[in-house]
Amino acid sequence: MASEGFWSATTTEPKRAYRWVLLLGGIPQWMVKKVSKPAFTVSESEHVYLNHKFWYPGRVEWNTVSLTLADPVNPDAAETMMGILDAAGYKLPTSPSEFTTISKAKAVDALGQVTIQQLGSDGSPIETWVLVNAWVKDVKFGELDYTSDDMVDVEIELRYDFAHLNDDKRDNAVKPGGTNSVAGGTFEGTTS
Repeated sequence: MASEGFWSATTTEPKRAYRWVLLLGGIPQWMVKKVSKPAFTVSESEHVYLNHKFWYPGRVEWNTVSLTLADPVNPDAAETMMGILDAAGYKLPTSPSEFTTISKAKAVDALGQVTIQQLGSDGSPIETWVLVNAWVKDVKFGELDYTSDDMVDVEIELRYDFAHLNDDKRDNAVKPGGTNSVAGGTFEGTTS
């Protein structure tokens, strides 16, 4: 049974979906309309023995992060994304002597460090995600429509190797399997 007064306590504050900033090299924070937080998937391996199936966890794969930018006239988000692609090593095939190609090192450097911060009511970071070795995987420059008054958006998908969460707060986190863990059977504030 949950502790009575949990939601009525003045110290209880849920994280809010509208309190965040995305720190991304070359792109002003006010242009970013929406971003997905990092997510991961653990692969599974099946072992069959007689008429039983047993499952084992496998590798961790970090899923892509999507973000939406407003595309103002100045600074031009489409032009910024093309500059990032150029800095990653992509060159148009306009010259037969142009042999440069995209590399991971150049693509990561072109984007810079990507950080997603959720903010508390006082504006201080309460959750910080850092995407390690992030690079631009996909860009859609929006859709034009004579019947719409909407702003043009740029949709971006980022690939990264893994993400760090709250490196400075790890010691205060709920410990897996401990007495305050749901998996361990009890949780602080509940009774068994």
